Amino acid sequence: MEADEGLILNVCSLPAPDFHRSAGHKRFPKTLSRKEKWQSKGLKRKRQWADEGTLSKRKPKLSVFPIKKYDKEADICVKGNLSSKSPPKKRSTDRQNESLSSRPYIKTSCLFKNNPEIPEIHRGGVKQVQEKVFTSDSFSQLDLHPHLVSTITTVLKMSSMTSVQKQTIPVLLKGKDALVRSQTGSGKTLAYGIPLVQSLQGMKSKIQRSDGPYALILVPTRELALQSIDTVQKLLKPFTWIVPGVLMGGEKRKSEKARLRKGINILISTPGRLVDHIKSTKCIHFRHVQWLIMDEADRILDMGFEKDVAVILNALNAESERRQNVLLSATLTDRVTRLADISLHDPVSIVIVDETCVRTRPEEEAGREAICSPAHMEEDGFAIPEKLKQHVVMVPSKLRLVTLAAFILGKCKYEKHHKMIIFFSSCEQVEFHYKLLLKVLLGGLGAEEPECLPLSSSHLKFLRLHGNMEQEERTAVFQEFLQCKTGILLCTDVAARGLDLPQVTWIVQYNAPASPAEYVHRIGRTARIGCHGNSLLVLTPSEAEYVNSLASHKINVSEMKMENILSSLMKDDRFKGRRWGNKKSHGTDPQEVRERATVLQTEFENYVHSGEGTVQWAKKALQSFLRSYTTYPKNLKHIFHIKSLHLGHVAKSFGLRDAPQNLSASMATSPGKKTKLKPKRSDLRRKTQGKCRLAEILRSEYSSGMDSGVSKVKRKKKHGKPGNQKMLS
Repeated sequence: MEADEGLILNVCSLPAPDFHRSAGHKRFPKTLSRKEKWQSKGLKRKRQWADEGTLSKRKPKLSVFPIKKYDKEADICVKGNLSSKSPPKKRSTDRQNESLSSRPYIKTSCLFKNNPEIPEIHRGGVKQVQEKVFTSDSFSQLDLHPHLVSTITTVLKMSSMTSVQKQTIPVLLKGKDALVRSQTGSGKTLAYGIPLVQSLQGMKSKIQRSDGPYALILVPTRELALQSIDTVQKLLKPFTWIVPGVLMGGEKRKSEKARLRKGINILISTPGRLVDHIKSTKCIHFRHVQWLIMDEADRILDMGFEKDVAVILNALNAESERRQNVLLSATLTDRVTRLADISLHDPVSIVIVDETCVRTRPEEEAGREAICSPAHMEEDGFAIPEKLKQHVVMVPSKLRLVTLAAFILGKCKYEKHHKMIIFFSSCEQVEFHYKLLLKVLLGGLGAEEPECLPLSSSHLKFLRLHGNMEQEERTAVFQEFLQCKTGILLCTDVAARGLDLPQVTWIVQYNAPASPAEYVHRIGRTARIGCHGNSLLVLTPSEAEYVNSLASHKINVSEMKMENILSSLMKDDRFKGRRWGNKKSHGTDPQEVRERATVLQTEFENYVHSGEGTVQWAKKALQSFLRSYTTYPKNLKHIFHIKSLHLGHVAKSFGLRDAPQNLSASMATSPGKKTKLKPKRSDLRRKTQGKCRLAEILRSEYSSGMDSGVSKVKRKKKHGKPGNQKMLS
């Protein structure tokens, strides 16, 4: 009787489907007609109701036995009599597996299917243009003030000159104009800074602060302005009567005007802010200007600054009779040629390539003029630092996000002591990837806000820098990355020019630059002044032709395999798939690597889809990427064309599970703003606004910052009518 009761208890404790199978119910064949199927379903419901009735009648018997005794007897009966039917061990392990995965699991689409084939990179032997950085000559060999030489050796800690300094300083000390091209990180700032300080401190009549500017230095970005004034201040330590100053966007005009009234002898400024003061500040004048220096001259002329430079040159020519002009950059373009013809007088062209050469252009040697033009300088290719190793990786669009995350983990978390800069094409992408990587790679989905995370305790330290940030925050981020030993800086091209960021070991170009010259400037943030460095260019299979475009400018890159980058996920057990459980990882098993990449992609997608706000935020970043993709120049349109993109795969790289609808309509308007109904006769205004928006996107990274929020409102009111709107050039 006890055995029978135990049998009854055990059978009742089994789930309903198992009970029906033990009763002998069989499934109907698939060949039944529709009528027979309906009849069978009705018969099945009746039997279920009958079974439930019998079970309910047996339930009172269960209450007779204590709970503990019932459990023990049920376990005995399962082991003895019903072990052959449905062992509960399997069910208990299933429940354990369910408890392990407490958070909801949404299956992501396969990352490794339906991807385009990765083409093989065929490139011939490319001999890169090399430049000898250091020379054996010391600064003491030059005719410089002893205090200046002492400052260079003690404060700046430089004992010997670089090649560009050796060739440029004597020319500038003679008072000649110069057009200088040298590779990034070769010491061009000191090449013009040393002769500038030497000439100003040696003037017969001692410089007074109230005299105003004697030298004007134009730079394209705020960060480069901060770096330049830091270098000039160090050179001026023995000569305290010479006062340097900086004007740049984001600062208060009132405080800048006060400094101009007191007097600034060496004025460092961005073009837009200087034009603003020329038009609105009465106390600024250029009567004593003897030097005009344009650092990164080719970038100054880009994106609307050409008009600003023309305004500045007109203001200088109206007040100063004779001055010394210097143009410097790592890459020189045809625009610089036109500017040199306007502003330079009988210049010396200094080109540092292979065997260092100085080419002069006297009037009697008209035949050699074409040889020294900037256009001819670029025919020989760009000078690349000798200790810089360049890599490229082909990644399908769906795998771009996980490949970037795996590369960051592999280099900055497990290898450690790496300092990395990652370049994106828009401000929205920088913000999106900064918050996404911070959330998922540092704290998981349950992490705190990015501002509250204890970054100092982690191996990964994320920072961001772009043109839409407030100036105080930009300056703080720049200084923090300058001083830290490890970290990852996500930025736009605002950090691609002239910045000397020490100990940077990796440059990652997540979005390809619009020109080989921009590529050279980006990778020039590492391997500076003889140090070692690495760069990685991320391309999709449809963009493989870009490697040949670089090779035509004598830029040689070696291929890195995507699988090798993803294999770094094997070192992090957070990305173990469910299938592997507590099993040990098998080295670099391709199947396990793919599963871990899928788990990481699911983490990204879960965070993006955790709320409506994050989804919209990802869509804005996707829209900004597509906008920037349409701005590639005509000579690269066959490589970077919007029609070559698979929007569903691209959306995957932004953590979106599906391609957003009506992307073209939303791209026509600025993100985050609702579209309003307009009159029928507004076609002309709509086209004008679209062109203005495109010009604003192109210029935003190098904005002078003089358009504050108030002035933008005034400008909108002023140009509110369609006829008053002017297109930006």
